[in-house]
Amino acid sequence: MEGCWRACYRTCVCCLSEEERRTIAVDKEIQRILHQQKKSERKEIKVLLLGTGESGKTTFIRQMRIIHGRGFSEEERKAFAKCIFQNIFAAIKAMTAAMTNLRIPYSNRENEMYAKWVQDVDAVQLAQLERGYVDAIRRLWADSGIRACYSRRSEYQLLDSTEYYLSNLDRIAAPDYIPTAQDVLRVRFPTTGIHDYSFNVKTIMLRIVDVGGQKSERRKWIHCFENVTSLIFLASLSEYDQVLEERNTDNRMHESLALFYTTIHSPWFLNTSIILFLNKTDILADKIQTSDLKKYFPGFTGKLRKRRDAEDAKNYIRKMYEQQALSRNKREERKTLYPHFTCATDTNNIRKVFSDVKDTVLLKSLKDYGVI
Repeated sequence: MEGCWRACYRTCVCCLSEEERRTIAVDKEIQRILHQQKKSERKEIKVLLLGTGESGKTTFIRQMRIIHGRGFSEEERKAFAKCIFQNIFAAIKAMTAAMTNLRIPYSNRENEMYAKWVQDVDAVQLAQLERGYVDAIRRLWADSGIRACYSRRSEYQLLDSTEYYLSNLDRIAAPDYIPTAQDVLRVRFPTTGIHDYSFNVKTIMLRIVDVGGQKSERRKWIHCFENVTSLIFLASLSEYDQVLEERNTDNRMHESLALFYTTIHSPWFLNTSIILFLNKTDILADKIQTSDLKKYFPGFTGKLRKRRDAEDAKNYIRKMYEQQALSRNKREERKTLYPHFTCATDTNNIRKVFSDVKDTVLLKSLKDYGVI
């Protein structure tokens, strides 16, 4: 009887003190918030974005911000100007250094002086492109020796955006320069650490976790692997003739293929959708005309004229990645992949590809998780 009285006392508000009533009200509010949070989390898709360095992950994130986020305001685009100036100097310094290492002569001997001048510039301190620097860079870029050096860029480290920025040098050097969305998409600085971005896609919250692609950054990935709905792996189609920045004896594409295999067969991703973005179709189409894929991957067949076909090269590289889906330990086990060719700097291409991914793979994941 006494137990019943105590239970009644606890549940009957009129029998409680003011402090006890406040405690119950706070507890109910906490329960309400937790319920809402749990409900919200069920509508969240966590996508992990992986790939080796310079595969285009950060560019993809910027595209998601343009397509599904709020884009980049004028003030935010202005903030990228300094990084763009630094990219330009990094490119011209890389080429002038390579001119010496590859023993390529300048067509105009005066440009040796300009090359030495730009080498001495501390690009980190640059706030704007001064007229003298612009003139020096313009003269160097017009030199046929530098152009020959540029054509051999697979032999040293050079930014993919080099030609784009140098071709737009006059516009970028203007006193009232404000970077365009395309300028922002092409700017390069290595991702360090882990970055978490959220975008609303209709009724679903899309949360994309972007991590550094350099080898030194990969040890940090493991903390991101829990509760991943889908994995997007970016691979650069154009890196078949390039070596790693961290170790210049290792081919970049071999490294990417090895990382892809290790990642998709990890126990963390047993039930995760694997989306493969074969990126930089535009750079591949240009590069395949002068750099023979067969030289680096002998399995690529065909007569020389045929080997310059970008579609054949894309399909061959896609098959190499698809072969990684087969487990080496359990021959009957094969991961399901969803490959797409992409150009991360092309907003329309990314919009279409991601729409396809959203309407197929991500919706399937939501159904598998019982969200819809």
